[in-house]
Amino acid sequence: MIRNEQNDMLTRIAEALERLAPRKVAPPDFDASNAFVWNVAPDQLVPILSVKHVDINLLQAIDRVRDILWQNTQQFADGFPANNALLWGARGMGKSSLVKALHAKIRTQDKASLALIEIHREDIPSLPRLLDHIRNTSRRVILFCDDLSFDENDSSYKSLKAVLEGGIEGRPENVIFYATSNRRHLMPRDMIENERAASLAPAESVEEKVSLSDRFGLWLGFHSCSQEDYLSMVEGYLKFYKIDVDKEITQTQALEWARTRGARSGRVAWQFIQDLAGRHQINLQDTSQD
Repeated sequence: MIRNEQNDMLTRIAEALERLAPRKVAPPDFDASNAFVWNVAPDQLVPILSVKHVDINLLQAIDRVRDILWQNTQQFADGFPANNALLWGARGMGKSSLVKALHAKIRTQDKASLALIEIHREDIPSLPRLLDHIRNTSRRVILFCDDLSFDENDSSYKSLKAVLEGGIEGRPENVIFYATSNRRHLMPRDMIENERAASLAPAESVEEKVSLSDRFGLWLGFHSCSQEDYLSMVEGYLKFYKIDVDKEITQTQALEWARTRGARSGRVAWQFIQDLAGRHQINLQDTSQD
């Protein structure tokens, strides 16, 4: 009786340990798609067969940063050195849309080996495991994290620092890291100010926090657009979708739409176009800016 109870207990312990042990996962199939999303628990690259992206010609008022990131991405796709890039600034001005649009555009130029992998902010600690998979492929990979930022008591930024630069293995040559954020230093200003006030060595403590953004060779700023730029965005959508409406009336409506939202941006312009198309019973493909 006692021996049976002991055997049952050992069986339960063995089953519990098996549940806690990391699952063995098959190597990802990088030929399954040109874009993937990285998921954890268990680790897996999920193929995305159709990536939602906006036509790059619709991205208005960001010509300079578009050209810089275009050149950087072309260099990387062609097998030459390129920099990690941080796209920071105003909401709705096309930061993540630019990354996806460039990937789609470059792939039309016979750059079949260029893949896009999105990693969620909360999965940043799993980056080293993801890179272990990517090292084993010949494909060149844009590793993309949208809306990247870190809050107080969040130490996962340290693993990202080591991956971008400074680790023993470092970033594989076939990987480049693009991130978008509303914060230039990826951390809230009050967090940095608190470090200055509370730390025994404030300069060193702040330096540790802001040095993450220094790992990005390119800092590309996206700023709120002017009224002229906003109306150009609206006009660009009208031409792209061949929406035949009165220009003067539409501009007045577009400005009123922006006032009710307290902002002018590519996202607001797209939302207005959706409303306009709905009122005129016109179907649009969803290619909104992020």
